[in-house]
Amino acid sequence: MATYAIGDLQGCFTEFQRLIDLIQFDPVQDRLWLVGDIVNRGPDSLSLLRYIKQAGNAILMVLGNHDLHLLTVAAGKAENLSNDTIKSILDAPDREELLHWLRHQKLFYSEGQYAMVHAGLLPSWSISQAKQLAREVESALQQDNSQELFSWMYGDEPDHWQDEWTDYMRLRVIINAMTRLRVCTSEGKMNFSYKGNLQSIPANYFPWFNVPNRVSQNTTIICGHWSALGLHITDNLIALDTGCVWGGQLTAIRLEDRRIFQLSCVQ
Repeated sequence: MATYAIGDLQGCFTEFQRLIDLIQFDPVQDRLWLVGDIVNRGPDSLSLLRYIKQAGNAILMVLGNHDLHLLTVAAGKAENLSNDTIKSILDAPDREELLHWLRHQKLFYSEGQYAMVHAGLLPSWSISQAKQLAREVESALQQDNSQELFSWMYGDEPDHWQDEWTDYMRLRVIINAMTRLRVCTSEGKMNFSYKGNLQSIPANYFPWFNVPNRVSQNTTIICGHWSALGLHITDNLIALDTGCVWGGQLTAIRLEDRRIFQLSCVQ
């Protein structure tokens, strides 16, 4: 039995199939952890979404910003953008079944020495607090009136966390941190415009995982989202977005021994 974590897929179903063949994934014995952004920008989001849904407990995923975008477009609260590739899902005969399943996926997951989130955690959040905050969003997503969440989910403000935030401000900050965060200040003020590499980060900002005295630093966090960062592994971080959808690579890591598996992708 092995547990593999895989980076951002974004509709790259062919590469996903090649990668699980490479690692000889056995859904009876093994588990896959997916860091989110399952859909969009790539060529076959529909097949990928169907495969993951049908895999049951063999695959565990957390939601990424593109997954939430699909749900927002489906709810009529955002436009299907010119570079989106989610129309096949929106037009599928099993659309409602797929979207219902997607709304019931986790935003954050922790197990043993590992935790998984699409983008990152704010420096003041412990693992237990992150789990609790994620549940607040998950509960809102699973309500019959989840369209209300989608109607005000987008926005860069507030750009920091306060425990006393309520209603839309509270859920928006949680979603933004867990699905969009790359860099922040030591106080946890987020910068959503920066998408570059480690060498060009604006003054007074840190990669979220390098903020001094980050409360969650004793847990190894598995994430994706930051394709310019690429494969980045330390004692307490496994970042796996290697830009498959942009013609980079698709990456998996076996958690038991941290062996890396990679294959090249077609843009």
